[in-house]
Amino acid sequence: MDSRTRRTPLGAPGRRPAGDRPALVPLRHGGPASAAVLVLHGGRADSLAPSRPWNVAALRMRPVARAVAAAVPDDEVFLGRVRYRHRGWNGSRADPVQDARQALTELTRLVGDVPVILVGHSMGGRTALRVADAPQVRGVVALAPWCPEGEPVAQLRDRKVIVLHGDRDRVTDPQASVSFVRRARDAGSHAGVLLVKAGDHAMLRRCGTWHRATAAAVAELLTSGGPPGPPGPADGLLATALAASGAGVL
Repeated sequence: MDSRTRRTPLGAPGRRPAGDRPALVPLRHGGPASAAVLVLHGGRADSLAPSRPWNVAALRMRPVARAVAAAVPDDEVFLGRVRYRHRGWNGSRADPVQDARQALTELTRLVGDVPVILVGHSMGGRTALRVADAPQVRGVVALAPWCPEGEPVAQLRDRKVIVLHGDRDRVTDPQASVSFVRRARDAGSHAGVLLVKAGDHAMLRRCGTWHRATAAAVAELLTSGGPPGPPGPADGLLATALAASGAGVL
């Protein structure tokens, strides 16, 4: 979430009007798909300004998407991103949640009912965690997610969740992620959190660690059993995170 919050008068929850641009943007689509990965970038707390692919938050996820593509080279794994209408979450409107759900609907129309892994950063992490109740979602990789107090967790039951958060993040609180994961576990989620030592919110410090860990997490979730099921390999990132009483460290 961009800390430079832009206050905009907000109205009723926005809906995607008929004929609006698709919410799903394919990044790699080689034909029939056996699985899919969707990337969700960050944004702002409040802004009705149009979301553009050249916004900094969107640009930051490009190397993450490339790392995932390199780690999962199978052309049968669809890779795409969610296109937001607005840059902000916008209170009860939760605009990116609507965009993400629309993208999942469009994905099913395009490639059929395949298992999906969501990868979200900051506001995109909050969004990915919110829409994890969609039946095709197998797991979530949340990067420095925005997890306000009271954020719901019931939708994560039986879902696999790996949270990566920089311990020097000054935009979203790493301890809020630890608390969120603890509540998600209590709600029946296979959830764990790993702190990136010296990591910042923009994932620029130790960017190689961020990219490698994200790519490895996605590959692990794609190959592990779907919900409900075991968390995954005993030496995987999720197992390492689950073994920690609070948070593991990268």
